[in-house]
Amino acid sequence: MGEAVIVEAVRTPFGKRGGAFRETRPDALLARTLRGLVERAGLDDTEVEDVVTGCVTQAGEQGANVGRLGVLLAGFPVEVPAVTLNRMCGSSQQAVHFASQAIAAGDMSYAIGCGVESMTRAPMFSDIGGGFEKLNPDLLEKQELIHQGESAERIADRWGITREDADSLSASSHQRAGGRSEWPEILPTTGLDKEGNEVKLSVDEGVRPSVDSSKMAALDTVFREDGVVTAGNASQLSDGASAVLVADRERAEADGLKPKARFLSRVAVGDDPALQLTGVIPATRAALKKAGISINDLDWIEINEAFATVALSWADELKPDMDRVNPWGGAIAHGHPLGATGGGLMAKLVAGLESTDGQLGLQVMCIGHGMATATVIERI
Repeated sequence: MGEAVIVEAVRTPFGKRGGAFRETRPDALLARTLRGLVERAGLDDTEVEDVVTGCVTQAGEQGANVGRLGVLLAGFPVEVPAVTLNRMCGSSQQAVHFASQAIAAGDMSYAIGCGVESMTRAPMFSDIGGGFEKLNPDLLEKQELIHQGESAERIADRWGITREDADSLSASSHQRAGGRSEWPEILPTTGLDKEGNEVKLSVDEGVRPSVDSSKMAALDTVFREDGVVTAGNASQLSDGASAVLVADRERAEADGLKPKARFLSRVAVGDDPALQLTGVIPATRAALKKAGISINDLDWIEINEAFATVALSWADELKPDMDRVNPWGGAIAHGHPLGATGGGLMAKLVAGLESTDGQLGLQVMCIGHGMATATVIERI
């Protein structure tokens, strides 16, 4: 049985929906990331034994097993297989879990967990031809499946979160992201500016280093007239890709590679489908218990800011040091390309621990229909 370690983790910058990557196919974004990953790691692509890919909207240019298409487009040998999975927002975090579990089982020496999503070119719900009305009526009689925005409002009700609380977290997310002096996990990636000229992005497109609090407060709520959730305190719709190279530690070190981190726990949980975004709370508790640590032992935490109310309710329950939570900002600022975000947050987590000489990190993500994924890693 092997010890699974992270050798390298990268992501593209996250582009706005309809922004810099509007003319870039998702399979091309994924190919760019896969090629950049192995080049940065210094690994020959012939050594990769599987590529596990997260993608939520598997339709159009993201259909037909986009993971395999990305592998072929990246110029990997045809002998390198790939699979595409959908655990909704946790898809590429789950891809990393599956890759690392294959390594730990001794089935492989090198595997990649990755993800991609172009919310511009493959809009949400296009895989089912519409919204919730396309789901099985018998299922809807059994479970109250609602839009995540309404779930976020119910979370605000239950935890007493105000509009001001949500807007404050949003402003902090942008300020932290805008205040970064380094973006080590990002692969500079070619896109287009507003005029259609080719540009190379090296930072996330949606970050606003300076937030006008009066303009944020003036934004209309989206899901309830007297609600909390606005476009300003929810994650941005985005385009991007991410990839994490996982290896057997003994093999990687024998090949002259330097592992960056090892896995202490991997968790996936189910939770209330109506509240649907609160799974981050039991997932965090389970991941910490499996790792044998407490929330106070963590040096860096990445929680996906799908909505500000998710992060705020989680913080109310777990009581973390908020200075260690999303220190470089979160999805409200840098965006949330659904299938790519999990790998992207892992890349941020690894880079953040390296940047601060930290040891222990947590990544946790809420997932549609009431699920969550969580990972605890230890920097080597």
